[in-house]
Amino acid sequence: MGEGTYVNQSKPKMGNSRSLRLPFDVPMLLIVIVLLVFGLLMVYSASWDFSIAMGEVPTYLFGRQVLWVFLGLIAAVVTSLINYHNYQKILVPLGVGTLVLLVAVLVVNDAAGNDVTRNLLGGSIQPSEMAKAVIVIYLSFWLDRRKDTLNDMQLGYIPLIMILGITFALIFLQPDLSAAITVFLLGVSLFFLAGGDWKVILLVFVAVLLVGLPMMYLYPTGRARITSYLTGLNNPLQSSYHIQRTLEAVVKGGWFGVGIGQADTKFTGLPLAPTDSIFAVIAEETGILGGLFLALMFVLLIWRGLVIAKNAPDQLGSMLAFGLTIWIGIEALMNMAVIVGLMPFTGNALPLISAGGSSMLVTLTSLGIVMNVSKVSAEKKTEERSSHSAVVDLRRRDGRGSVSRRNRSRRA
Repeated sequence: MGEGTYVNQSKPKMGNSRSLRLPFDVPMLLIVIVLLVFGLLMVYSASWDFSIAMGEVPTYLFGRQVLWVFLGLIAAVVTSLINYHNYQKILVPLGVGTLVLLVAVLVVNDAAGNDVTRNLLGGSIQPSEMAKAVIVIYLSFWLDRRKDTLNDMQLGYIPLIMILGITFALIFLQPDLSAAITVFLLGVSLFFLAGGDWKVILLVFVAVLLVGLPMMYLYPTGRARITSYLTGLNNPLQSSYHIQRTLEAVVKGGWFGVGIGQADTKFTGLPLAPTDSIFAVIAEETGILGGLFLALMFVLLIWRGLVIAKNAPDQLGSMLAFGLTIWIGIEALMNMAVIVGLMPFTGNALPLISAGGSSMLVTLTSLGIVMNVSKVSAEKKTEERSSHSAVVDLRRRDGRGSVSRRNRSRRA
């Protein structure tokens, strides 16, 4: 009876320890929460003058950002609960709908006589942001279904080039050069992850460089940005006004910053302080250390995403987690590199930080999908452990059957 009592007491402890294992990646969740809170704080600090210039109350942009974060979190919760395999049912409508929105942007540009317009409905929708996430989702399913014929010219290379080429062209014509390049890099990365021939990837890179760089000079926007960047490398004082002001903010911040809310460049002409240039405000108010902290948080976000991709239960989950994580990492890297003058100006948002509805909603929705990959992976591991220990668990329900008669007699 003493032995039976000991077994019954040990079982609840084992059950309680297993129940503490959460079915999703907790470090990823904590990193996202830290970035969101930090982003809201910096938008609150950077958006007062911008909101007043719009003819609104000082907290107008901050209030909108809180709303977009709330909607994004709802979308993230929903996508984290939907098994990622189910997205195949809406794959074609999702891809076609994205292409329609990209075409609509070009139509609006022509109708309004604008050279550069990337938004619809007065700036509420930016289809190029949606296209980056959609191309990852679409190609992940497409490459997973064609992994056996991936290196075939007619069944693999040509269809892939058409998918990437059409999306790239529609974004490039807006023109949104940074988004077009991001889409291309994501497609090539997923192709390599799916088992594509690295020689073909190298050939595509060379072809894009030979064709893409001259095409950039056909557009005044691309030509001006590249020329300004090259000039700024020789003499930062001759770089564009935007880069001069961002570098000024970084220099004023020093190592420790001037304090939250104490920056003055955001009031004296820093372009797009709460959106594209918010990292300059962060560098001025929190210093180089604050900028390094933010960069470290994105590095940790990428690390957790790659861990989830590595532990995914199948190739589809691995490509989804890898592609969506790398996309967010590329966006963050490009934004921060532009602010410190390491890249030509791109005009992309800083994920989870910059003020903006499309970027916030799409980013959080994508992170929800990544969290679902970790959730499915954890559930599969739990099922495997349960199946391996099923016989032992069944025997332990009957204390008399858990120990042989010979052993019981020896213990007695």
